[in-house]
Amino acid sequence: MHLSEITHPNQLHGLSVRQLQQIARQIRDKHLQTVAVNGGHLGPGLGVVELTLGLYQTLDLDRDKVVWDVGHQAYPHKLLTGRYDSFHSLRQKGGVAGYLKRCENKFDHFGAGHASTSISAALGMALARDLKGEKFKAVAVIGDGALTGGMALEAINHAGHLPKTNLLVVLNDNEMSISPNVGAIPRYLNKMRLSPPVQFIKDNFEEQFKQIPFVGESLSPELGRIKEGMKRLAVPKVGAVFEELGFTYIGPVDGHNIEELIATFQQAHQIPGPVLVHVATVKGKGYEIAEQDQVGYHAQSPFNLTTGKAIPSSKPKPPAYAKVFSHTLVKLAEQNPKIVGITAAMATGTGLDKLQAKLPNQYIDVGIAEQHAVTLAAGLATEGMRPIAAIYSTFLQRAYDQIVHDVCIQNLPVFFCLDRAGIVGADGPTHQGMYDIAYLRCIPNMVLMAPKDEAELQRMMVTGVNHTSGPIAMRYPRGNGYGVPLMEEGWEPLEIGKSEILRTGDDVLIVGYGTMVYPGMQAAEILSEHGIEATVINARFAKPLDTELILPLAKKIGRVVTLEEGCVMGGFGSAIAEALLDADILVPVKRFGIPDILVDHAEPNESKTELGLTSHQIAERVLEAFFKKQVSAVV
Repeated sequence: MHLSEITHPNQLHGLSVRQLQQIARQIRDKHLQTVAVNGGHLGPGLGVVELTLGLYQTLDLDRDKVVWDVGHQAYPHKLLTGRYDSFHSLRQKGGVAGYLKRCENKFDHFGAGHASTSISAALGMALARDLKGEKFKAVAVIGDGALTGGMALEAINHAGHLPKTNLLVVLNDNEMSISPNVGAIPRYLNKMRLSPPVQFIKDNFEEQFKQIPFVGESLSPELGRIKEGMKRLAVPKVGAVFEELGFTYIGPVDGHNIEELIATFQQAHQIPGPVLVHVATVKGKGYEIAEQDQVGYHAQSPFNLTTGKAIPSSKPKPPAYAKVFSHTLVKLAEQNPKIVGITAAMATGTGLDKLQAKLPNQYIDVGIAEQHAVTLAAGLATEGMRPIAAIYSTFLQRAYDQIVHDVCIQNLPVFFCLDRAGIVGADGPTHQGMYDIAYLRCIPNMVLMAPKDEAELQRMMVTGVNHTSGPIAMRYPRGNGYGVPLMEEGWEPLEIGKSEILRTGDDVLIVGYGTMVYPGMQAAEILSEHGIEATVINARFAKPLDTELILPLAKKIGRVVTLEEGCVMGGFGSAIAEALLDADILVPVKRFGIPDILVDHAEPNESKTELGLTSHQIAERVLEAFFKKQVSAVV
């Protein structure tokens, strides 16, 4: 059977191990060819090919439910569930999503782009099954990196106290999340990987006793207890820990041995209550370059499959914001030993790997634990340190209570650096950084800022480090800057709450925030070609607003446009509108940003065009809304 013929995972039933191995090779080939062209997550899916095949041969997916943690490890799942013919469209606009989505496929039983959710979701399904009197298996597949997340541990704690609830947790142990795992749990798992498999005892201990003349058979009633005692002596502590938490533990199992995987999963399905199967895999399995560099090949932009090297851009690009952030942070940390950079398992993505390499004592990776990262930062701040929590906008959502309760209520000087703010592109709705302006703006004591370009990011970093009277947050986008000259020394902080005028005009006031300042300037030039002159302000700060500058200009000009790369509900434009209302300045306001929708996966420019956020579209909409000129007037 060829992979292209599989449209339903139940077609794996009855196939021989040799046939499954052939399909495994085809999955890896398709996976590699597609990611090499489109970009995407590489290592996670390559590591779970045999695990997926072995698990699915033992399930009836017309009934049974499988929840894949995060979802970027589920490319093999997608190829086995009817998406082979469309897989070439992976992460493209209108194509196959890079994560699981319930609306995309009936076998995507639960969607996720953030880690540590699978056990909770699968347990919820299992409890619903029992309440309704139904019969199906509920399975969670979770990586060892995701197991460092507190939510996963909370779910394990709950499931372990439900001995009559059948639940299978498959622990995909590849010793990695994105960056190498940190913490006590991964160290425990590593000990397990290096120890003799538990299966050896299970398979051989009883048979050895039965060979003792006149004794073997008579010991049968005692064998169970003896085996358990021997198991606890011979097996590393991890298995015992899970069993103390109420799980039946099996493993570790070779995650690339299909025959062993099938036998193990069949055994696990027969055991009542919560069961954990520990599967040892190799991230990037089958592509030697990815196996050797598991961090670098967790995800890749389009690359040459033979060499593994990224396909170079047709023209040089300005430096990425993350690179400028990283370079500036190292410079500041060299001058100030109180600066401590904190990441939640995203060292390379945030650029903190450069700080780790240069100043390891001023770097902390807490693992996939954003809540802990924020409160840890709060604790550091109480002792006079300057914690810089570099966390993606979408992931900081996971620590909202800690921001409010532990940082803002106590007014502690934690500097939040929110990478990937705004439209992020191919990762889709789970990763879009749409909400940070709205969810942070409403918290007392918080200062919010966003740079218009990479040079202003440097000044804002100085501003954030120097702001010691309370918390402050800076958002900046994924991708490259504008190529403006960077500063190497003499960086000056910005005055908190002060904006700047970039252009003057009497017909309309355009107030841009962060990444939308330059499109605002371009829109103003287009409007000028049609006889409309705009004043353009770079707000710099969403909180506190520069009302001393903005309000008088709004009153004088009488037409206001706000621009932001975030949700308009409760966002920057809302802040401007609220300030105008509070000052009894009743002028028309046109807010540009992300409407109340989920932004799907696509190239950022495609999404911006669809949302009406290009400079030409902004000019068109301003002409039509305020000056009643036809949209066709702008070409």
